[in-house]
Amino acid sequence: MSSSGGMPPGFTILMVCTGNICRSALAERLGRAYLDEIMGAAAADIGLVSAGTRAVVGSAMHPDSALVLAGFGAEPGDFRAQQLTERLPARADLILTMTRSHRRDVLAMAPRGLARTFTLREAAALLDDVPRAADLAGESAAERAESLVAALASARSRRQGGGDEDDIQDPIRQPLDVHQEVGEAITEALLPLLRRLADLR
Repeated sequence: MSSSGGMPPGFTILMVCTGNICRSALAERLGRAYLDEIMGAAAADIGLVSAGTRAVVGSAMHPDSALVLAGFGAEPGDFRAQQLTERLPARADLILTMTRSHRRDVLAMAPRGLARTFTLREAAALLDDVPRAADLAGESAAERAESLVAALASARSRRQGGGDEDDIQDPIRQPLDVHQEVGEAITEALLPLLRRLADLR
């Protein structure tokens, strides 16, 4: 799925960084490949979209991020960067930002999205404090996914820590090894979260 600005049906995750050519771009395409692998055709029920607060609109993924992505077994494909607009967070079921600053930018644009908006690392850290699939309310996978997001929001008030460790650094104009570190940080945080969503089927 390209980042065309469209919101597919089902549960949609919006990932946000600055330029939408490194961190959120890698997260979108890595997540798509991972869900396709573990869910097969059912992966279409989870939409992944990314955008940037100051996007390099229309640009392909940064070559170093694309190289790191390939190392994880995924490809950028026809990815093109897009600007974060009010429409995207308004229609997303879960919003994952790369830094606390990006989270503030999203909430300035969509203040009603507080309970759906987390930094990626924040959401990953909260996973240990939310119920497993069998204990989440909802008859359908979509309803249980909404319950998972609500549980993440509830757990946030009880969380200790946070701060700088919730941010994933910007690798732009940094050496390839920084892009690699960023890719590893995104993978470590994102895949367990997607696994939990996949298990709600």
